[in-house]
Amino acid sequence: MATTAGAPSGTGLSQSRGLLNQRCLGFSRSSWGGASKLVSFPSSFSRRSVDNTKELQLPRITAVVKAQAGPGQMDIDLTLSPRVNSVKPSKTVAITDQAAALARAGVPVIALAAGEPDFDTPAVIAEAGINAIREGYTKYTSNAGTLELRTAICQKLKEENGILYTPDQVVVSNGAKQSILQAVLAVCSPGDEVIIPAPFWVSYPEIARLADTTPVIVPTSISENFLMDYKLLEAMLTEKSRLLILCSPSNPTGSVYPKKLLEEIAKIVAKHPRLLVLSDEIYEHIIYAPAAHTSFASLPGMWERTLTVNGFSKAFAMTGWRLGYIAGPKHFISACAKIQSQFTSSASSIAQKAALAALSMGYAGGETVETMVKAFRERRDFLVKSFGELEGVKYSEPQGAFYLFIDLSCYYGAEVEGFSVINGSESLCRYLLDRAQVALLPGGACGDDTCIRISYASSLATLQEAFRRIKKALLTLRPSVPV
Repeated sequence: MATTAGAPSGTGLSQSRGLLNQRCLGFSRSSWGGASKLVSFPSSFSRRSVDNTKELQLPRITAVVKAQAGPGQMDIDLTLSPRVNSVKPSKTVAITDQAAALARAGVPVIALAAGEPDFDTPAVIAEAGINAIREGYTKYTSNAGTLELRTAICQKLKEENGILYTPDQVVVSNGAKQSILQAVLAVCSPGDEVIIPAPFWVSYPEIARLADTTPVIVPTSISENFLMDYKLLEAMLTEKSRLLILCSPSNPTGSVYPKKLLEEIAKIVAKHPRLLVLSDEIYEHIIYAPAAHTSFASLPGMWERTLTVNGFSKAFAMTGWRLGYIAGPKHFISACAKIQSQFTSSASSIAQKAALAALSMGYAGGETVETMVKAFRERRDFLVKSFGELEGVKYSEPQGAFYLFIDLSCYYGAEVEGFSVINGSESLCRYLLDRAQVALLPGGACGDDTCIRISYASSLATLQEAFRRIKKALLTLRPSVPV
């Protein structure tokens, strides 16, 4: 029976293993890259943990291509920026692209790596976008977004989150990821530290590196629902600590920070004049009662310290519309707008009209979003129950988002004929892609190599078939530790 923490059959495989191996070119440890390293803490720990990787100190590598023919041709300097060399590509994107390529090649892969709702964008939102095109609303907007949309966002934040902003304290961008990157670039200086609880969204440490800062990883425990220990946070802060990133509900764990814990974190933040908080609230509407969402900026004294990021991709099934936003004190938001003015300029005029329709659907998206959340909860319950029946498996029941971050380390150490040893989350995911034809995200990419992330943003029927395949593949492995 699986161990829980903090928690109250379809078609067969139609392709041979050989075909999968032929098609799955480039699917290797080196192509996936590596995650930030975590420091293990003894019980007497009193100092801090920082990311051990040294990519930012990599020497500049120059490659020169020699001219092959003809006089007058010159050598080409193929040097890349050390900043680019320090950044690892997104494993989520890489795995998703690989699964799509396999599917195009005829391999029946089930892709559960990306966090993309399977629902269509609600009709009222789609119609607003179509009407924008028909009415010629296809020109540039103001750099920070239309006044109409920023005003609507301010109204939403007031009514749903209890935080007050004016339109000049909001910047609309091409997705929440862009908002996060611009925020880090705006407030951090080279050598600053960005504090990131693990498990984390794969892009947080890489965004920190792009800004020439150091990601400092705060480990959490599955036994504590992957929630950060505020005492450990306090012990790890230094004069270089500039930005703490919080994501609640969490990607990849689905954990939701209770208000009392956020209040303890706020007390610590208040003691450090340089420390700001980036609150990633993109999953706020995908939450399962009795869990409740609290915006960090709504806590006493935290409005001045907080940059609130949100968007439309997840709750409104608008991933391809590429629209997110950031709100905060004008001093910081103006800096984000300055970066955007030289980066991408305004977000899509059409997507902004669609976003207005999304915000008009009612409190928290109204009945339409409520229906989607109900489906996500049903899918979560299925996966929790199903994996709970497997020996040695551990999990923390998600309270929000649409991910199950599940500990399958009991299978590490197993030797597989024709495959080699399962020695971590990456090799287990490669094994499951090879033998079960299910694409999952290795937990190592999220800072916890004991787990893998399963996105349940796909239909229940798809998840049922995926679990059937995964279970069959796992049953051929003998757990390497007593359970």
